[in-house]
Amino acid sequence: MSINNTYRLPLLVLLLLVASGCGKNNTSRGTGWGINAKNKGFQYNTDFEEQETGPGLVFIEGGTFTKGQVQDDVIHDWNNSPSQQHVMSFYIDETEVTNIMYMEYLDWLEAVFPQTEPRYRQVYKQALPDTLVWRNALGYVEELTTNYLRHPAYAEYPVVGVSWVQAVQYAEWRTDRVNEFLLERESYVKKDVRFESVGPNSTFNTQAYLTRPESAYGSKIDSLDGGENPLINSGKKGTTKKDTTTVNVYAGVGKGLLLPSYRLPTETEWEYAALALVGDREYNNYRGKKKYPWQGEYTRSQDRKMEGDQLANFKFGKGDYGGIAGWSDDGADITIQVKSYPPNDFGIYDMAGNVAEWVADVYRPIIDDEYNDFNYFRGNVFYKNRIGEDGKATVIPSDELVYDTLPNGRVILKKIPGELDQVEIDEEETFLRQNFSESDNRNFRDGDRESSRKFGEQPEEGETSIRPESTSMYDAPTYAKVSVDENGQIIREIDKSAKRTSLITDEVRVYKGGSWKDRAYWLDPAQRRYLPQYIATEYIGFRCAMSRVGSKSQKKKSARHRRGR
Repeated sequence: MSINNTYRLPLLVLLLLVASGCGKNNTSRGTGWGINAKNKGFQYNTDFEEQETGPGLVFIEGGTFTKGQVQDDVIHDWNNSPSQQHVMSFYIDETEVTNIMYMEYLDWLEAVFPQTEPRYRQVYKQALPDTLVWRNALGYVEELTTNYLRHPAYAEYPVVGVSWVQAVQYAEWRTDRVNEFLLERESYVKKDVRFESVGPNSTFNTQAYLTRPESAYGSKIDSLDGGENPLINSGKKGTTKKDTTTVNVYAGVGKGLLLPSYRLPTETEWEYAALALVGDREYNNYRGKKKYPWQGEYTRSQDRKMEGDQLANFKFGKGDYGGIAGWSDDGADITIQVKSYPPNDFGIYDMAGNVAEWVADVYRPIIDDEYNDFNYFRGNVFYKNRIGEDGKATVIPSDELVYDTLPNGRVILKKIPGELDQVEIDEEETFLRQNFSESDNRNFRDGDRESSRKFGEQPEEGETSIRPESTSMYDAPTYAKVSVDENGQIIREIDKSAKRTSLITDEVRVYKGGSWKDRAYWLDPAQRRYLPQYIATEYIGFRCAMSRVGSKSQKKKSARHRRGR
């Protein structure tokens, strides 16, 4: 054997050992069987590394922080008392949802649900922002009602006039459009299917696809092209050969491709992301308190390059929304283009000023940290899929639109064809459980009627039925009702009682952050306010969030890991 061959053999063995050590082990530690053997046995994505960051999102590593007012509590408002909370890692929008982002949503609705057909007009109408929120009985801002949403001058301004309900529906739509794009990008479906194969009865829904993939696109996903290849599920990864048969392949949960839902952030997530205490971390401690999303105790920058400039747009004082012309003010009288001010230490923009933002939580005065201090959220209503006679989850059938009427008379779309039909959980899921006992948990441990001395009392004189728990407990008005009588006349019912002392019900939602219309006091991320979920204003917008699946961090750390500059 030559000298060259003598050295070449050990080197080859070493390379093989390194290659095998770096690769994924595709042998089950449970059974010893092979995983992902060709055309047989258990198939699983063993190459998954971590969740992809969705469009527009920023990664927020979770941790512990003190939620609530920690300094300068001049009002002594007991509804945001400090409590120690831990937040799981998540993602949040880099900016507020802008007019151009929301216009893309409206454009899709208008294209998929033809406005030439009367039955589809409400689908588009219910998503429209209320542009009349700009009107003022003693002020002239009429041009904003026609220009703010659609004019290109305001394209990158935060969308307003959107209720909490509309914000939730936008997030649901965004989830489906992003995952629909990922299926095309990864070649599970044919190119441009999201443009060519959709219609009122053939839209894509993420949860329906994961549960019953054959129902996607109005059950057209497996339709054949005349041979054995499906028209839609025909990407490179959409089918595979098993023996001599073509088998459909779907990107189920086990593939790890589709992203979790876009949604509104919880109040705890929003406040944690706004504070960005990571900028004050030294080893495993926070070095101090923060009053605003930025460093320091003032609203003007102390950085040498932009010293004296305002770090947010807000109301300086009575009759002062933007300072004196020609001087260093906040650059805006109403809202302002996103990214006009520096981001916080998480890289998120406008967590103070510009617009206040809806969050997911139902409002209650007290945060019950004695019961839970981990990923706190009030507002859970647990559902399950409706199961049909065939034993499978039921999908909303083609040509069926389900509407609901809000207390202000606005009609909203609850369900569209292609979505899963869901119902509240029942005793089958709650029997002998310790972690939850009912479907609707909005009133859980909040001092509602069941936990009060008034429980069991008869309705007040003049009332024909028992009012909702939270309405009675907090002495709030019974929600307005809009109905139509037998003659087609609209009937509007309003609780005119002068005894009501609160607006707190199960349908009021928290909004956070100061806006262009607020004083500096409200720029503190700890401040919390609430409005009914169907109300829209000219100073409240929103941004989306997404849960993180898998590891807490995107990179490894050690005990000596210092904060990055």
